[in-house]
Amino acid sequence: MVPTILALDFDGVLCNGLLEYFQTAWRTYCQIWKPGSQTPPENLAPSFYRLRPVIETGWEMPVLIHALILGISEDEILQDWSTVAQSIVNSETLDRTDTAKQLDTIRDKWITTDLDGWLSLHQFYPGVIERLEQILSTNTTQVYIVSTKEGRFIKQLLLQQGIKLPQDRIIGKESKRPKHQTLRQLIETFPGEAVTLWFVEDRLKTIQSVQQQPDLKPVKLYLADWGYNTKAEQESAGNDPRIQLLSLEQFSQDFSNWLD
Repeated sequence: MVPTILALDFDGVLCNGLLEYFQTAWRTYCQIWKPGSQTPPENLAPSFYRLRPVIETGWEMPVLIHALILGISEDEILQDWSTVAQSIVNSETLDRTDTAKQLDTIRDKWITTDLDGWLSLHQFYPGVIERLEQILSTNTTQVYIVSTKEGRFIKQLLLQQGIKLPQDRIIGKESKRPKHQTLRQLIETFPGEAVTLWFVEDRLKTIQSVQQQPDLKPVKLYLADWGYNTKAEQESAGNDPRIQLLSLEQFSQDFSNWLD
């Protein structure tokens, strides 16, 4: 079994962007809450990394930092993040849209003034570049990146690793459409052919949105267990016959090792 199309998420599947997420979130937190020190507390970053899976959209990142600064436990955040986040939004009279804009502005300014420094905070997971090179060398599987990160940055990060994907194979934030719609369009690019599409994603909710599309039932769904997801989400995926939990070790091996 070899897929016709392999659709891969970027952050949390190919690339670990936790260092960048934290630095951008901390800078935004400092702008909103103006702490006495611009240096983050020693244990803040590790806690943020562990809790990154609860984040769905950018505005939540500085709010997560504030929750940790307030002393809210990791367990409470993992179990009921939406309630914790809403409580902070209410008590601090935050505007989600404005918070998101502040975070985006800080990130954009950083990218404009120090692109190399920003890119350097992204690290590829062990073995993924080598596996990508193997797949691309066979020409039997078409690789697409389907991500909420801007395509131009994905392209730059891949080029730094010697991976040259055509522009139309990198579908990023600029596409402004849900991933299930992108997967549908990828299948439609092979009219009249028996297409097999495998999708590797680290966010369970994204995979579940694909599941909800009746026409995408044939798509093989993989949850990357090394990405931004929780043990509870992994267990939920493991109990779903349509979703397969994939390890980084499996990802780095031949496709035959991806199957049940």
